[in-house]
Amino acid sequence: MTHITPDIHQYIDRRTHAVKTETLFFDRTVQTIYSTLRENSAFAFNLLVSARFSSLLGFLNYDFPIKKHTQNPEHLFHSLGINTHELYDAIHAYDSYRKIFERRIKYWEFRPMNPALEQVVSPADSRVLIGSFQTHHALFVKNKFFNYDELVGEDKTQWLKTFEHGDFAVFRLTPDKYHYNHCPVSGRVLEIYEIDGKFHSCNPGAVVKSVTPYSKNRRVVTIIDTDVEGGTRMGKIAMIEIVALMIGKIVQRYSENRYDAPAQIHPGQFIQKGQPKSLFRPGSSTTVLIFEKNRINFSQDLVDNLAKPHVKSRFTTGFGKPMVETDIQVRQTIGTKK
Repeated sequence: MTHITPDIHQYIDRRTHAVKTETLFFDRTVQTIYSTLRENSAFAFNLLVSARFSSLLGFLNYDFPIKKHTQNPEHLFHSLGINTHELYDAIHAYDSYRKIFERRIKYWEFRPMNPALEQVVSPADSRVLIGSFQTHHALFVKNKFFNYDELVGEDKTQWLKTFEHGDFAVFRLTPDKYHYNHCPVSGRVLEIYEIDGKFHSCNPGAVVKSVTPYSKNRRVVTIIDTDVEGGTRMGKIAMIEIVALMIGKIVQRYSENRYDAPAQIHPGQFIQKGQPKSLFRPGSSTTVLIFEKNRINFSQDLVDNLAKPHVKSRFTTGFGKPMVETDIQVRQTIGTKK
């Protein structure tokens, strides 16, 4: 039987610059699935990462009413690290974990955005890692997080060629996070398509087991052209929204004003930076942004944090290269035009 080491996982808080240790939900279970079970029972492992089983786990963990919630709702939100002042809806409306994790927030007040045109913003409250497909680039990472062709779509020749020497950012949402994705740029949608796949966990321990969940899991790919009137002027960008264990679906619900009149995304549509785009239902998952070659300068603090030697990151240990995440909020700047 494979020995499971309960090693910690740390990241850097962008606001305070402090090193923090992440509470990894269901970590021992995930370690067992991706070590012992994956090695010794392929049938059971494949069952656990199937759509049906993932949906069942999601129901069991998120849909039962929270019995003690109505007695002390403030305490529940505090224990989850959620600021109740951010909530858009009345606190007593959140009577299940699903509703908590699908919550809406007053992002226009609590997630301010720099309106400068030629900047990219974070699509989510998340922990971000940045990288590059260029071999001479200091951020070069080859097939660490995902298989590039699989991620974009092996039959999408045009987009594979467009982004093949570009840069990328991986945004990992943990279960306690706000689970709306927002538009990272302004531009016109060229194509949006879904790629079927599994429901692997996006826990760091699972990622470094070489299961490349980001390119194996079901995902939605949106190609955005920002070199249009009113656009962010940073070339074409691929936004890839990826499901995970207990995530049932990704719901497209773009709103031009707060959360009003949510609608599907469609080709030809102009989308505005910072506005809600989609919702993960529920749990934890990941969004990946891919940029064309030489179109983005990542924010210097994200670059500096990546290589911090004293931070105990599972990505650093698993991939043998400094890879430290930065905790970031939706609509914060992550890079500027090159």
